[in-house]
Amino acid sequence: MITVEHLRKEFSYYKKATGIQGSLRNLFHRETLTKEAVRDISFSVERGEMIGFLGPNGAGKTTTLKMLSGILHPTAGKIDIDGFIPWERKNAFKQRISIVMGQKNQLWWDLPASDSFYLNKCIFHVEDGPYRDIVTELAGLLDVKELLNVQVRRLSLGERMKMEILAALIHRPDILFLDEPTIGLDILSQQKIREFLKIYNEQWKTTVIITSHHMADIQALCQRAVIINQGNLVYDGRLEDINALLGKRKLIHVKTAFPVAQEIWGSYGQVREVERTGAVLEVAQDRVRETLGSILSGLQVEDFTVTEIPLEESIARFYQKEVTPL
Repeated sequence: MITVEHLRKEFSYYKKATGIQGSLRNLFHRETLTKEAVRDISFSVERGEMIGFLGPNGAGKTTTLKMLSGILHPTAGKIDIDGFIPWERKNAFKQRISIVMGQKNQLWWDLPASDSFYLNKCIFHVEDGPYRDIVTELAGLLDVKELLNVQVRRLSLGERMKMEILAALIHRPDILFLDEPTIGLDILSQQKIREFLKIYNEQWKTTVIITSHHMADIQALCQRAVIINQGNLVYDGRLEDINALLGKRKLIHVKTAFPVAQEIWGSYGQVREVERTGAVLEVAQDRVRETLGSILSGLQVEDFTVTEIPLEESIARFYQKEVTPL
């Protein structure tokens, strides 16, 4: 569905000193700087796939989505979206895609969301019958039926985001780009949007690329992650394989009946956290059973659990260049 080859995007900007002197100097001599937002990245997405597009702030995620949706023209490289070149912006292509940006509004602030929906219906030439069916179905799934005729400005942030997603789906796009769709939302709103996107993808096989700093979004919706850092592609693969790049390590959470000195915990593995009657240890996966045996025989243990290293921490190590890419 989507093929990206050696994609690059550069931005030029000017450096300016502060004050009046800097402004005057800038009139006659401008120092031009170049920022490489995206550096030679390549990946592909299958029809109906949902992938998480991850990276720290400034990594190039939004820039890439804008190139995929045709908003920006790349400096170099190729993008093929089901036979279309995005920046040609053909009407047939625009009928196939939709983009929702958590920090941008597409709804008219002073009008009810239903008016913006109707405008999108007219823009995308959706027939009256299918339009009514789509709005009724999606409003029910998102639990916003009672809010369709309320001014957008009077809606909560979570309610507005639900309306933004609904508006983006009026024309049943084949591809949906989501840029931080749950930013600033409470836990219940985040969960409702995740549930809706999962159901919608299963029902309509829509191809979805989602960026988010909430790892719960990615874990709930995506089996695959594409991670970029400083414009470079550093990982493309299954979420569950990320931990393997950290040396297949596990966390052992132990609770004891009596206090244990930190140096004793250190003899069992790498100490991550110590409490009065417990600790968290990081050990190699192939040493978990041996380490647990030693702890159970040497300490009075009340409870223990073995968990994976949190996904947020694994991805943070990619950001910090602590992991060698696959």
